[in-house]
Amino acid sequence: MYYTLYQLAWFFLVYSLAGWCVSVAAAAVRRHIFVNSGFLNLPLKPSYGFGAVLFAIFLPELADHPVFLVVGGAVIAAAVTFVTGFLLERIFHRRWWDYTRHRFQFEGYIFFPLLLVWGLLALASIWFLDPLLAGVLDRIPRLAGLIALLVCWGVVAVDFVVSLVSVLQLRFRLRRLARLSENFRDLSDVFGNAITRRVQRRVLRAHELEAEKLLEAQTEREEKRGVFAEGCCFHKLVWLFVIAAFLGDIIETLFCRVTAGVWMSRSSLIYGAFSVVWGLGAVMFTAVLYKYKDRSDRYIFLAGTILGGAYEYACSVFTELAFGTVFWDYSHLPFNLGGRINLLYCFFWGIAAVVWLKGIYPVLSGLIERIPPKIGRIGTWVLIVFMVCNMALSALALARYNQRQTAPDAPTTILSDFLDRHYPDERIAKVYPNAILVEE
Repeated sequence: MYYTLYQLAWFFLVYSLAGWCVSVAAAAVRRHIFVNSGFLNLPLKPSYGFGAVLFAIFLPELADHPVFLVVGGAVIAAAVTFVTGFLLERIFHRRWWDYTRHRFQFEGYIFFPLLLVWGLLALASIWFLDPLLAGVLDRIPRLAGLIALLVCWGVVAVDFVVSLVSVLQLRFRLRRLARLSENFRDLSDVFGNAITRRVQRRVLRAHELEAEKLLEAQTEREEKRGVFAEGCCFHKLVWLFVIAAFLGDIIETLFCRVTAGVWMSRSSLIYGAFSVVWGLGAVMFTAVLYKYKDRSDRYIFLAGTILGGAYEYACSVFTELAFGTVFWDYSHLPFNLGGRINLLYCFFWGIAAVVWLKGIYPVLSGLIERIPPKIGRIGTWVLIVFMVCNMALSALALARYNQRQTAPDAPTTILSDFLDRHYPDERIAKVYPNAILVEE
């Protein structure tokens, strides 16, 4: 990692403050009034700070490739903006920003011309701002800087709790007002129904066929409510993750057999044939492109190429930072970027997006919806518990494997002793044959 956790924590605060200042200044120019558009009471906008931290983690390797650096910054900004806006709207039932009236927008959360600005800001932060901030932090005595950092984060945490409670209280009050209004409306309906009931019965007798159709439609809607995991919902995404992770592992295993002539484990986990990269990729394609599944193949291919490339690059950086291990390297292929992605495989992601949304997803979706609702809901949580435990145990086993390679004399603990006995080097090397330790 180019920067320490201490530096990244300060980056978050500094960029959050800068982002708040920029947004307030822009609002003042546009509306001629002071507007605190942030969620917190403090002069901070966490989404800006979080985006800057992601820039500092994922983009320094692209410093020598300014075009890709700008594109990477735009992609990260789009992901942060979309996820933040989506979560805030789902939690508080309120949109904190809305671009639906603009021409070049996505779901009202993302305004594409602003992504270019974010990309240029990413370039400025990687080339100038981050090194400058890191140099300033190095001049501050470490103890004083650490104390100030803890105090600042403590104040931010308190402000977050206060802001969260205030918004939830406001929602509760608005809900009570809505209930009171509904009670008055019901009282009015009682009097209205007493007058109109006779008229309604006469109309229904005169239009019995139409009434039967309305009843059938209502019955169909009620039956549809009993379908498990209808549409693109949480339960369906969980099942799709597990199924796609399994299918992805099988596909990669057969691909290695055909191209390299050997049977090789392609699993991401200790237990079971599951490729987490494929599972998360399927969830990403479904969640982001579900509404556009009826668009042309070219549209989905282009979106899949961009999303897949950015996703694979992020996965490569994350696994290297988290586990000190590289699981794939495309340095020997043309048109690669840092060995993490290459143009050919990005095209494969685009093809996979088309095949998934047009062919595989409809079939799997129909099969999942046939599961009895009660069994499906129980199965969802069983799968979640199994996969979370499997991923946690796999991460611990891989981290201990790396520790044995780099620091064999490190003191052992109860956990490390357990991992050494149950997951020795031979087993880890068999599960992860392509894992390459990164030299510090």
